[in-house]
Amino acid sequence: MKKIALCLALCCAALILSIPSFAQKSLFDGKSLAGWHADVPEMDKNPNARNPFIVRDGNLVSLGTPGGHLITDKVYQNYRLEVEYRFAGKPGNCGVLVHASTPRALYGMFPKSLEVQMQHLDAGDFWCIEEDITVPDMETRRGPKENWGVNGNKLRRIKNLTDDSEKPVGEWNKMVIECYKNSVKVWVNGDLVNEGTNCTADKGQIALQAEGSEVEFRKLELTPIKKLNK
Repeated sequence: MKKIALCLALCCAALILSIPSFAQKSLFDGKSLAGWHADVPEMDKNPNARNPFIVRDGNLVSLGTPGGHLITDKVYQNYRLEVEYRFAGKPGNCGVLVHASTPRALYGMFPKSLEVQMQHLDAGDFWCIEEDITVPDMETRRGPKENWGVNGNKLRRIKNLTDDSEKPVGEWNKMVIECYKNSVKVWVNGDLVNEGTNCTADKGQIALQAEGSEVEFRKLELTPIKKLNK
């Protein structure tokens, strides 16, 4: 019996060791932009244009101009992304793009993606950039259905559920974005501010914007999601 019990224990231990790890992964090492690449149209034509994405005092900083995106080299699917950011000087605009793919798909600047808005007082809005998503109370939050769209002057903005979840300018905000299959959920400082289903993409790169305002990021941590089928 003791031998059987020992064999079972060893088998269980081996099984546990063989289970893949789904540990958190930092997308920013605090020292460099390793794992990312910049897509800034101005840098194509002007060799003296600055890269708007830098590392300063241990933070990843979007300087805001020239406009463009910092994009992960890797594609991600089924994950929870935790972002800590702040507008250190004055309120402004930025965003986290999920399921990014084709570069410069909109206005020669924005990659095909779903944007999770960070603009001051609008954090958690969805912006459809050649991808789409469905939320409850769609017409109330997006406008007349006949004007919906994912490009040009169509109604691409889907308003969040609350505009009072952000902290004052200069303080750090925590945004959590959960992408699982075709659903996307967003929390700001613990409040669920948006959720949608039937997203037209379920994987892609992750991107940060340079869109006119200086923004500091001190944490970009990704945790893969693995849920068992029932």
